[in-house]
Amino acid sequence: MTIPKTHRAVQLAAYDGASLTLVEKAVPKPEGKELLVKVLAAPINPSDVMFTRGLYGLKKALPTVPGFEGSGIVVDAGNLIGKALIGKRVAFTHKDSADGTWGEYCLTELTSCFPLKAGVSDEQGAMLIVNPLTAWGMCHVASQENAAAIVHTAAASALGRFLCVLAEKKGLPVLHIVRRPEQRELLLSLGARHVLVSSDADFDKNLRTLAKELKATIAFDAVAGSMTGRLVEALPRGSSVRVYGALSEEAITLNPGQLIFAGKSVRGFYLTELFQPTTLPFLLKGALDVQNIVEGGFTTTVAARRPLAEAKEAIAAYQGAMTEGKVLLVP
Repeated sequence: MTIPKTHRAVQLAAYDGASLTLVEKAVPKPEGKELLVKVLAAPINPSDVMFTRGLYGLKKALPTVPGFEGSGIVVDAGNLIGKALIGKRVAFTHKDSADGTWGEYCLTELTSCFPLKAGVSDEQGAMLIVNPLTAWGMCHVASQENAAAIVHTAAASALGRFLCVLAEKKGLPVLHIVRRPEQRELLLSLGARHVLVSSDADFDKNLRTLAKELKATIAFDAVAGSMTGRLVEALPRGSSVRVYGALSEEAITLNPGQLIFAGKSVRGFYLTELFQPTTLPFLLKGALDVQNIVEGGFTTTVAARRPLAEAKEAIAAYQGAMTEGKVLLVP
């Protein structure tokens, strides 16, 4: 495969969420454990939107190319091990010190990409890591902590839907929390058994009752703000709330007495922490598990496909209707 000297990419000039332009950049040369991937598709995730606004935990020197995940074909490698993947389709994440996936080519590393099975399309492969693998990681953490059930907020999201199916296959009950009644119906149609609407008047009472009945001692919260405190209040003694998002864009508020006198805790959950060289076999198993679910027929809904030149419009469309599905940038 001929590799051009330059490629088109969406470049971010300022952390304001709007300074995005299509530019021509030099195609990077992989070194050491790096791989060069020809991008086939890359989704827009909430974390990507937060990154463009400077609200994500990772900031890169500007200008830079956004995009945390994608699918593509390995076209070059920095060492002999990597060269074995040349010509293979992979799901991959960006390299923290390099440009992201919203371009025609992108650098990644051996420990940050997974070969795609024949039954997984380029589009579904592009969305394999940030949501499905995070859901898999949540189930793993819950198992490590011997939780009988888990609580999950923003449960109608792409991640929440995948978690609904994955946890059911693992026999792990989930108490799903959504914002609107129609989202509750969506999850019930996927097989969810316990769904609460946070805007209901009796939400906190029902959350406390169900959490006790299910012995749900761990929650994964994508909302933050007052929701984190409500979870802490409702969960049984000794429970843990893991915050992995901040959709409310508000500071966490909670009753400190729950931490002091009820033995409860609040901490973060960050998928990137699982991406360590020593955990590669563990991650490969996770990637295989989630690909098996995709091959089995459960897929992430794609609402739209946009060219790189329409990245700003694509972000606006995605933010306006997140529950309808993902928006993919297709070089």
